[in-house]
Amino acid sequence: MIESALTLFPAVPLLGAGIAALAASQVTLMRRLLLIVLTVNTAAAAHLVAATADGSVFAHQVGDWPAGISIPFVLDAFSALMMLVAGGLILVSVVFALIAGTGRHRLFPALILTLLAGVNGALLTGDLFNLFVFIEVMLIPSYGLLVLSSRGEGTARSVTGSRIYITFNLFVSTLFLVGVGFVYGTAGTVNMGELAGSAAESPQVAAAVAICLAALGMKAAVVPVHGWLARSYPSTSPAITALFSALHTKVAIYAIYRIYAVVFEGDQRYLWIGVVLFSATMLVGVLGAVGEERMRSILAFHMVSQIGYILLGVALFTPLGLAAGIFYLLHHMIVKASLFLSVGALEERFGTDRLSELKGRIGADPLIASAFCFAALSLAGLPPFSGFFAKLTLLTAAADKGEYGAIIVALIVSLITLLSMLKIFNVVVAPSFTREEPAEPVGDGGVAVDQYKRTSLRLAAPALVLAGVTLMLGLGSQVLMELAITAAGGLVDTTAYVEVLTR
Repeated sequence: MIESALTLFPAVPLLGAGIAALAASQVTLMRRLLLIVLTVNTAAAAHLVAATADGSVFAHQVGDWPAGISIPFVLDAFSALMMLVAGGLILVSVVFALIAGTGRHRLFPALILTLLAGVNGALLTGDLFNLFVFIEVMLIPSYGLLVLSSRGEGTARSVTGSRIYITFNLFVSTLFLVGVGFVYGTAGTVNMGELAGSAAESPQVAAAVAICLAALGMKAAVVPVHGWLARSYPSTSPAITALFSALHTKVAIYAIYRIYAVVFEGDQRYLWIGVVLFSATMLVGVLGAVGEERMRSILAFHMVSQIGYILLGVALFTPLGLAAGIFYLLHHMIVKASLFLSVGALEERFGTDRLSELKGRIGADPLIASAFCFAALSLAGLPPFSGFFAKLTLLTAAADKGEYGAIIVALIVSLITLLSMLKIFNVVVAPSFTREEPAEPVGDGGVAVDQYKRTSLRLAAPALVLAGVTLMLGLGSQVLMELAITAAGGLVDTTAYVEVLTR
């Protein structure tokens, strides 16, 4: 039953996107269709997590064609967890977009549903070429969303950010396709089940797959190819920034974990490269945030830094290291979306995210302040939030592997991250405690204070929900860690994954 249903996860959103595009004039009805599809998708993904929690692996060869010819979809605990968190974050980001007005364009539902289809397909496919196809299915609507919702201080900044994003991703997609071509030329297949272990045995295949991994690393914003993210993400609307932060780089990270585990079989010879690159990513990202004066720009650089933490798990490639990396990946998707949405709520009310223009304004709204502070504490790795357990487990795994240099870098970066969050707190939150009156809204055309209070809950609710999730994941970290350990087990021993792909 589950095997045959896997194709529905990309197919149903694509069908919904087609309907939404054809009936785009029925704006209200298509928004309802969008929310229904997103809700059902998230609920179905939760069922998949339950089905794979014992380590089960499911696969379906589309059209019942034989392995190596058909389009293969394969599901395990790792892909199910990613689908659940990604689907839930798309839903929350869309709700915020509809509240804030970003999602009012008539093509918005069609673009979001196409994006969802690409995400689900990329997380389920067991074929490198189809991974490229589904990543492109993700990117095409993203270009539309970026252009339709671009914002910032003036048109020039928005256009520049959009141009960087589109140009860079087109280049990287081309590079990834070249790598896939070399893989087929050297190995005679792009089915990951048939490629299992081939990179560890053949230098030619290893070099070809390395091109694919390099392209995915660029998509994930690994140093030194990270500047595109910091310049393009803050140029769009807060809702789309949160959406992109939860999806594009994270799908690339998922693919890096999957490809290295299956095709390289965790080959220890190359792991030192990852340790060096990902430690540098941690440090350069957080240092980039220090000099920024816009809240979303600060968060974008922190996103680069946290990607280094996540990928350190695959560079360790031990059962605990992989589990810690997966835990960190899921935690970060939720926390970063919460931060972007809380900043987005502030920006929607006051028309700016520049620190110098927001002095004391978050503190005037305890809802937004709470959402931001909870997520910021989790990002910095303080208990009892999920970030503390993610970092603690990752550092423990690094110590077990003897990577003490990476541990030192991670601790330094955590301290700078905390200081950076305190910088925002001291400028934007703390001054309000000495005010007799809350700061007046500046970006809403003179909305009265009582109306401001009524609309504040709606704007802050999505970020508050996600901040609450990171707190619950911290208090109940054992549940997520057990699922992450199961997912990591499927990467350490890929036998079941390979068997369902090749039979």
